Amino acid sequence: MQTETSPDTETDELQYDQTNDRYVFHHDVDGTATITTTIVHALASIAETDVSQGEFSLYDSIDPDALDRLFRPKADGTERSGGHVAFTALEHEVFVYANGDVIIYPPAETTQGRHRPSA
Repeated sequence: MQTETSPDTETDELQYDQTNDRYVFHHDVDGTATITTTIVHALASIAETDVSQGEFSLYDSIDPDALDRLFRPKADGTERSGGHVAFTALEHEVFVYANGDVIIYPPAETTQGRHRPSA
């Protein structure tokens, strides 16, 4: 069940931001799950798709290994401080930020009037 939240709320749980018609969550970079695992499970929950049945593969949209490497700490151990990646998966627009924030916009009949973060 998704609940309404302010986009500034930091959380590891998927939240629905009704005002901006988007799902927001914060990936725990210190947790055991990779960013791609977190995104796959969030998308599966939003789109009501069963990832264990092979109904969805992130490879259809982006290389998950490359995505994990982009947001993994640098070779010297320091955290990534900036940057983001945007891609479409299951007709949802996904924005992943270096700080662990993830924003997922559901499919829309039209994108007119809808503001998306600039790439």
